Amino acid sequence: MLKEITEKEYEQYRGSSLVLADFFSSTCGPCKMLSYVLKDIEAQYGDSLIILKVDFDENKELVEEFQVTAYPTLILLKEGKEVERMQGLAAKPAIIKMIEKYKEEK
Repeated sequence: MLKEITEKEYEQYRGSSLVLADFFSSTCGPCKMLSYVLKDIEAQYGDSLIILKVDFDENKELVEEFQVTAYPTLILLKEGKEVERMQGLAAKPAIIKMIEKYKEEK
């Protein structure tokens, strides 16, 4: 699932098993390129991975909570806890490698 959310909507996903949060800006070129990669990843993982798009400019509380200092930033959360992050335009194989590392853990 790929969904753009607000701070209030984030609460319903806080404890989900595996969440990839994409902190982006609508004016950011690399963020736009990354969104195509995330759509491919969404198609590959389906319901086993929740991908949340968090607008950097519109969700300052989440930006502060996760201490995001630049965009794009991907934060992988497992059961509500940050397990890994990537900053900048990341390649699809690197993102998949990160997801698989935590998807396989019990």
